[in-house]
Parts: sequence; C-alpha cells; structure tokens
Amino acid sequence: SYEGGSLLIPVSIESSELNIPESFFVEQNYPNPFNPSTVIRFGLPSVSYVTAQVFNLLGQEVATLFQGRLNAGEHELVFDAAELTSGIYFYRIQAGDDVSMKRMVLLR
Repeated sequence: SYEGGSLLIPVSIESSELNIPESFFVEQNYPNPFNPSTVIRFGLPSVSYVTAQVFNLLGQEVATLFQGRLNAGEHELVFDAAELTSGIYFYRIQAGDDVSMKRMVLLR
C-alpha cells in the first residue's frame, strides 16, 4: 500500500539480546547485489527508538522498514524489494542520536 508517496513494506525482524554491543553499528546488507530480498543487521547498545528507511538515488524515501522501540542487542531486518525497480538504493538506520546510511544494489 502507498502512504505519503512511500511504500509500507512488511519486513521481518529478528532480535538477539544475548550479544549486546558496546556501540551502535550497522552492517552492509547481505547479499548485495540482491533480488528480491536482503538482510540488514544492526546493533544497539541500549534500548532505542529506531527508524529504518530506504531511499532512491534522488533522496526520495521509497520504504519504511521499521519504526519503533527495540531492546539492546543485535537485530536483523529482512527487506523485500519485490515492488521496486532495479537500481541503487540507500538504507538509513537511526537509533536515538546515532545514524548510519549504506548503499545497496537491487539487480533484477
């Protein structure tokens, strides 16, 4: 469904509170290039309000992957880009004051 020009894409999120990182991190998605889905891993040193978004090369938000509170630990988002066209995209994860943005390639 479309809302405000951006896709709301259902994603799954897996969490492990066994390994609590010392600092915020976001890993490169895997696989990359991908078709149609990819995994994005990140870690939170403390409970945080997290926003995960995907942008196209024009800087337009094309998907909101997650928005909400997560516990400290390592987390995985599975992003399914079946509705998007081939190209370069950027994913941005913000947790409190920490922000990371990385590039990924959707190759059909």
